[in-house]
Amino acid sequence: MASTADIKNGVVLNIDGQLWSVVEFQHVKPGKGGAFVRTKLKNVMTGKVVDKTYNAGTKIDIQNVDRRDFTYLYNDGDNYVFMDVADYDQVNVPAATVGDAANFLLENQQVTIATNNGTPLYVDLPASVVLEITYTEPGLQGDRSSAGTKPATVETGYEIQVPLFVEAGTKVKVDTRTGDYLGRIS
Repeated sequence: MASTADIKNGVVLNIDGQLWSVVEFQHVKPGKGGAFVRTKLKNVMTGKVVDKTYNAGTKIDIQNVDRRDFTYLYNDGDNYVFMDVADYDQVNVPAATVGDAANFLLENQQVTIATNNGTPLYVDLPASVVLEITYTEPGLQGDRSSAGTKPATVETGYEIQVPLFVEAGTKVKVDTRTGDYLGRIS
């Protein structure tokens, strides 16, 4: 079992059966009293962030989280099938674990999947992806009531806001963290 001296950024702790990733930590040695460790923890499954303080030398449970590269193959009902690029093993990941990443997944796309004891925790996408616009209304040049943007549907079925000049069939760059339009790809 590890102690608070082993806390580093990115380490995953098991607290009350839930996995928490260390975002920040600080060892504090006040002039009076015992030393302690201040941490900012992020829940691996829900994304909730909390602050937690440990006394120096407290025993903690560090979990082994394996992050490996996978290729997205296809959607099989409630599961998404990925292939490990190292040994070509296929892994079924439940739709709940994939979450919002499904809005940006294309076949043969490279992703990183974090696992703990063989259980997928989350799917990590690249910062941006290139998607094709499948449907959008034609933009009217004089229409400024919508701040110069209009809704557009991309090839995954996800709807984003794009400038008025973007037409169906255009390839665009989309931020996978926010779903924002980043620009056209020629």
